Amino acid sequence: MATAKKPAAKKPAAKKPAAKKAAPKKAAAKKPAAKKAAPKKAAAKKPAAKKAAPKKAAPKKAAAKKPAAKRKPNAAFMKPMTPSSSLAAIVGSLPLPRTEVTRKIWDYIKKNKLQNAINKRMIDADEKMKSILGKAQVSMFEMTKLINKHLK
Repeated sequence: MATAKKPAAKKPAAKKPAAKKAAPKKAAAKKPAAKKAAPKKAAAKKPAAKKAAPKKAAPKKAAAKKPAAKRKPNAAFMKPMTPSSSLAAIVGSLPLPRTEVTRKIWDYIKKNKLQNAINKRMIDADEKMKSILGKAQVSMFEMTKLINKHLK
């Protein structure tokens, strides 16, 4: 009976100290590595700060030299274009610039709630829009391409 108890006592005793020793070694190894990295970073920051100060002054002078240029509209967008008969049902029959045609198309889409509720980039066409676009549903980016075919 006494011999059966001894082997059982030896096995658990051997496992416990080994587990305790492994954990402190890993923690001790991480701490010195962090200490060594910190002084290197501090030393690198000092020279970089001295060099960066003159560089910051130079771009300010260059920015002050450039005059502010106003944006000019592109003449091609402002040229009045005649819509086709199917497009005229939505935007009117008078010649309009492309920007105004696009604005009126969007007014029509919002007024008739043709924008898809789930994906706002998609336009669900009604009968008038379907005659222009040729599809039941179109993305807003594809829509402008298809509308330009109806302008002369």
